[in-house]
Amino acid sequence: MFRRSWRHAAAATAAVLALTSVTACSDDPSDAENRAGAMENYAVGTQFKATEPVSFSILYNNHPNYPLKNDWLFWSELKSRTNVSLEKVAVPLSDYNQKRSLLIGAGDAPLLIPKTYPPDVHAYVSSGAILPVSDHLDLMPNLKDKIEKWNLQPELDTLRQADGKFYLLPGVHEKPWHEYSLAVRTDILDELNLEVPKTWDDVYTMLKAMKAKYPNIYPFSDRYSQPNPAGNLLNLLAVSHGLEGAGWNFQHVSWNAQAQKFEYTGATEQYKQMLQYLNKLVAEKLLDPESFTQTDDLARQKLANSKSFVISGNAQALVNDYRPDLAATNPKAKITKIPLPVGPAGEINPASRLENGMMISSKARDSKNFVAMMQFVDWLWYSDEGQEFARWGVEGTTFVKDAAGKHSLAKDVDMIGLNPGAPKHLQKDFGFANGVFAYGGKPELVQAFFSPEEQEFQQVMNARTPKSPPPPFPLSDEEREQVSLWETPLKDLVYQATLQFVLGQRDLAQWDAYVAELKSKNMDAYLETVNKAYERYREKHN
Repeated sequence: MFRRSWRHAAAATAAVLALTSVTACSDDPSDAENRAGAMENYAVGTQFKATEPVSFSILYNNHPNYPLKNDWLFWSELKSRTNVSLEKVAVPLSDYNQKRSLLIGAGDAPLLIPKTYPPDVHAYVSSGAILPVSDHLDLMPNLKDKIEKWNLQPELDTLRQADGKFYLLPGVHEKPWHEYSLAVRTDILDELNLEVPKTWDDVYTMLKAMKAKYPNIYPFSDRYSQPNPAGNLLNLLAVSHGLEGAGWNFQHVSWNAQAQKFEYTGATEQYKQMLQYLNKLVAEKLLDPESFTQTDDLARQKLANSKSFVISGNAQALVNDYRPDLAATNPKAKITKIPLPVGPAGEINPASRLENGMMISSKARDSKNFVAMMQFVDWLWYSDEGQEFARWGVEGTTFVKDAAGKHSLAKDVDMIGLNPGAPKHLQKDFGFANGVFAYGGKPELVQAFFSPEEQEFQQVMNARTPKSPPPPFPLSDEEREQVSLWETPLKDLVYQATLQFVLGQRDLAQWDAYVAELKSKNMDAYLETVNKAYERYREKHN
């Protein structure tokens, strides 16, 4: 609901680094000089309340679906609980990244800069405009507690820069949350006496059976192909093959744990295997070749008119697109999102446990209220109580709890159609479940507004082993500038060749020639830079 898929280079190192980085942070004696308004005994389970009224400026991402209102209950209740007022610098969602850049560049950024995705941070580190927040984690007991209990050190290491520090306080999840998979017509499965496929090989077997029964259709016709051909399908297959990402989440490098080095994703044996798989589906007319170019609307029309039985999607697409489309044309049709098919990487959950988070202006360090501000951020974004407040609101007004502690919306409050016809809306009328404040947490909180069907999907995915993040390879400013010149030509070649191999326009026997073309576009230099950065970081911090 509030997240965007992201993956950016790097991740775990040894526990020694993790422990060092988490615990050796508040030896900074000057923290004691900036304690106006701070609590003396703030800890996990403590309701943060500043000892005097304080206010902090915040860059506010103003979402068109729930435009900012100054009379929201969120603001008044937040002040009542914490003694904190937020001075909002409101920016439209469409202009947020650009405005953030301008404000930081001009030295006018608010103290708190939320809704920032990890790759966006790189541009601001060398200027000194944002705070190395890893230096101050001892002021944030709730975040430290979750890092330890949820074993988040490897994920946090993905955020580290060349100096070994990180400059973003990310949204953190106890369990990874994977959204996308295949949606399958289960009435067709019943008709053919087929089980829900568990592996990609099972998907092939299912499509073969569908084709045998309905020879005049392509059983699988996909969407999400603009601007990147088969953007979602390629990514699903890539992560199932143990790669970092492909398609709309293409990652240039993937970690080879056995070889202990990074490889170029588009040149790996796993990438070749997934292209062979897709080429087989296309050659046997199981996958519509138009899947790689068609609009979403056309893919939906084919599904609605029973010209296909399988399409990729998430819970939102299932409920808002596929079921209404089918209800209008074929009321007896049934479709469901199946758990991500298992590939050569095994039963893994490939989603990251981090998401967008908070940068803090380096100006904050000089504020007399610095410690109080860090305590406030820790309570609102990382404590169980703060996360419940940000997402659900006020018990008895916007939500109720049953005897078992399960939350449900108050009867006169709606959110994503859970109480259709209710006169009030949790986001629009109260300001809760707001993407600036509400993300991360335990699965029962994160998935609170999911349908029972989607919660069941997540239970299956959560039972799988989380994918291990790759080790960090923070690049220097000069290295980052250099690799950025190589990335676009390399990516363009991978996309072009992927399409050619899958559609049979280029024989996979030419794979070596394709890899040679990647080398001609500086693939080896790219890998050398990345692996040197990895070695440099490992030697320095292990």
